[in-house]
Amino acid sequence: MKISTQIDCGANCIGEQKTIELIAKAGFDAWDFSMFNMAKYNYQEKCLRENDHPLASSKYLKFARELKKIGEANGIHCNQSHAPFPSYAKCVRDYLKRAIECTAEAGGKICVIHPDNYGTAEQNAEMYLELLPFAKGCGVKIATENMWCWDKEKDQASFAACATPESFNAHLDAVNDDYLVACLDIGHAEMKGVNTSAVEMIHALGPRLKALHIHDNDLHHDSHQIPFSMNIDFTPIVKALKDINYDGYFTLEADNYLIPFTRDNFFEGTKDLANAARQLANMFESL
Repeated sequence: MKISTQIDCGANCIGEQKTIELIAKAGFDAWDFSMFNMAKYNYQEKCLRENDHPLASSKYLKFARELKKIGEANGIHCNQSHAPFPSYAKCVRDYLKRAIECTAEAGGKICVIHPDNYGTAEQNAEMYLELLPFAKGCGVKIATENMWCWDKEKDQASFAACATPESFNAHLDAVNDDYLVACLDIGHAEMKGVNTSAVEMIHALGPRLKALHIHDNDLHHDSHQIPFSMNIDFTPIVKALKDINYDGYFTLEADNYLIPFTRDNFFEGTKDLANAARQLANMFESL
């Protein structure tokens, strides 16, 4: 079982290039190309923020190629990516093909693109069906992901697109194409209020599950913390993945764990993540 992790937190602390070097040094097999700096959405003003990041410029492919070379020079590769969001915003949606293109350029095989939280399976299918011909031309599969909304009165998560087994499979059925697959966010599935569990989702998705976002939480909030630090029980989750013969990567999205780390000790946090990911991989391999 190969392990991977997102690069977003590192990108904002030490830059993508150095982050990939440290991910390799820490013991990861691959890196998850976070592309949130491609289109930074201002939720209050409902527009994109001013942005001088290379991914937002005409040099985006050159930047993706540079990251691929850095990974290869350090013995790791890009296994998947994460496109910017929210996908319901047209100004963000305009960048989704660019995200797919960058995924291919970096060597990734799957690009995670959020559904519209509030959209139906049929409504979200329109977006995915529009993107799929381009994705196929790039040799990149699109993964939709289980989302959540927040019920302020109940102070807990609530239903959103792909949040339940029924909704997730309905989204996949509405597109009915091998180039649309499932990325299960373990933390989202374990939040109170979404009325499911990671184990239930894994069994329901079966062979459609091709990617993961792994992190820990208190079973209430979307904490994005390092595995084994909070309340999620990973033992039955790993067993469920083994039950369905999951053949993807164990990819961490525990970005909030890295926030307290600085340029001086960022590698220590990255090593912590690698150790947790390897522990999960060992659990899987021992079954």
